[in-house]
Formats: sequence, structure tokens, C-alpha cells
Amino acid sequence: MFTGIVETLGKVTKLEREGGNLHLTLWSSISGELKIDQSVAHNGCCLTVVALSGEEYTVTAIEETLEKTNLGGLNVGEEVNLERCMPMNGRLDGHIVQGHVDKIGTCTLAEAKEGSWLFGFRYTPDENHLTVPKGSITINGTSLTVVDSREDYFSVAIIPYTYEHTVFKNLKAGDPVNLEFDIIGKYVARIMAIKG
Repeated sequence: MFTGIVETLGKVTKLEREGGNLHLTLWSSISGELKIDQSVAHNGCCLTVVALSGEEYTVTAIEETLEKTNLGGLNVGEEVNLERCMPMNGRLDGHIVQGHVDKIGTCTLAEAKEGSWLFGFRYTPDENHLTVPKGSITINGTSLTVVDSREDYFSVAIIPYTYEHTVFKNLKAGDPVNLEFDIIGKYVARIMAIKG
């Protein structure tokens, strides 16, 4: 389980295809603290550490993961948001995040405001993946509060700290993003669909 509070950024140093899998090697400031079999969220997608080498580590994304996330579009030199799983005695500073990406959305707005930034996103709507104003959403692994909510669109406001310390500083209109919708909202939607 994760919280959506990005811990640090990782930089892709190597990409290697093997059949339908993609091995991603990244440099990060936390690489020396990682261990084999540890879960780390990469742009909100939970992946397992499979190799360690100095300040770099490797994870593997299988074909299904590549189809449902933006990880397959990464290039060497790009940054990703990183978060290690939450310790059981830790604070839940964001919201409950599973690290299971629901779908890919598209950034449609990246606008500087007076001291903050407004980002808008479109996605293919369905009854299980909804947003509500002031509800929680995870974008590339970052726990955020929804500002504007429509059937296929929502917006979020980003404070300067989040902007500078996540991949939001590199995000522009047209870029794909990983979306994980609020787990409580997904359960409520599922129950309503079954009872409906």
C-alpha cells in the first residue's frame, strides 16, 4: 500500500526489452536503501525490485503493465515519481493508494497561476472510475485533490513544492499519465452497480 506522497524522483538509465517485458534500470537517491523483492511505485505503478547495482536498481514491467500504464513510453534520461510502500506504523499523509493503475489519462491543461499550477486531464469514462470535487485521485503516483470534476475530465491544483519535486514540472498538454482512482469510490461504484 502507498500514500501517493512522492518520496523522490528516479532517472531512467537503461531500458531493455525481453519478449513482452521491459526491464527498467533507474538511478535514484534511495537506491542504496532498496532490497530485492521490495515494492516501489513508479509513476504510481507498483513494481518489484529485481536487481541492485550501486546507485541503480532494476524493475520489470510485464506486457499487461505496459498496456495499462505510461511506463512503456519512457525514454532514457526521463524522470519518474518514486514512492516506497508505506510502513505499517507510518502516517497516511495522502490517501490509500494501491499502486494499481486503473487507466491512462491525457494532460489537456498545464497552466501557471499566481504561485500554483492548474492541470487538467481527460480520460475514457466508465461507471467504476469516477471523480468528485474535493475527492482524491492519484496521477503518476501523486495523491491530489480534485478541483473540477466532469464525466470525462477533472482538474487539480499543484502547490510549488509538489510541482518542483515531482514529474509535474515536466508535464505538458498531450502527455499520457497514469491514473488510479480512489479505492473507496471504486467499491461504492461497484456496490451500486450490483444493486442497481
